[in-house]
Amino acid sequence: MPSFERLHSLGVSLLLVLCLSACSSNTPAPKTVVPAPPPKKVPSQDQVRRNNISFFLRRAEQALRKGHLTQPAGASAYDYYLRVLQLQPHNSRAETGIQTIVVTYVERARDALRRRDFGEVTTLLKRAEMLAPANPLAAEVRFQLASERGRARLDAPGGEVIGLPSTELSAKSAGLVEQLQRIAERIRSEQLRVMIVARSDVEGRWIYQQLREAVPGYRVRGDIKVGNPARLILLKPSGGAL
Repeated sequence: MPSFERLHSLGVSLLLVLCLSACSSNTPAPKTVVPAPPPKKVPSQDQVRRNNISFFLRRAEQALRKGHLTQPAGASAYDYYLRVLQLQPHNSRAETGIQTIVVTYVERARDALRRRDFGEVTTLLKRAEMLAPANPLAAEVRFQLASERGRARLDAPGGEVIGLPSTELSAKSAGLVEQLQRIAERIRSEQLRVMIVARSDVEGRWIYQQLREAVPGYRVRGDIKVGNPARLILLKPSGGAL
C-alpha cells in the first residue's frame, strides 16, 4: 500500500492541476486590435473650384459640338461658359468659347443674307449682339443688311409688302395657311393684284393655290417671282402689269 506521504504528494499535485486548469479556463482570450482607417483627405475649396471649372468647360464644349449654342436654357454652351466665368473671371477658354458662339451666329447671318432671308438675318444678329453688343463682325453684317433691304425695295414694284416667315413656309404650317386665307379675302374685297415672291417656283405655286382655294369662284390675279425672302406684294389694280 502506498504510504501516507506519497498519497499526500499525489493529492497536492492533482489539486495544482485542477487549479491551473480552472485558472486557464477563466482567462479571457486576447482581443484583436483593428487599426483605425486613416482620416479622409478633404479637398480644399480651391480644388473644388478647379474641379467645377473643368467640369463646366467639358460640358460647354460638348454642347458646342452638338450645336446647342444658347439653347436649351441652362444646358447650352453659353450657359456653361458663364458658370466658368462666375467661378473664374477672365477664364481664357470660356471667353474664347463665347466668342466662338458669336462668330457662329454672325456666319449664319451672312448665309441668310446671301439667301436674302432678311428676317432670319435680323434674328441671328440679335442673338450675336446679345452676347457681344459691340462686336464689329455683327455691325458689318447689319450694315450689309440695310443695303440689301434698300436694294430689294428698288427691285420690287410699289405696294404693300407682307412677309412670309421662312420656317412656317417650309413647314406649310396651319398658321400660315390661315394668314393666306385672310389675305385672299382682302384681295377679293379690295380687288387687289398680288405678286408672290417665293424661294422656288414650286413654293410660289403652293402659295397661289392657298390664295385661290380661300376664295372659290374668284380669280386671284397675280404672278410668281423667285426670290428671297418670301413675301406677298399687294398692288392696286392701277399699279400696272406684274
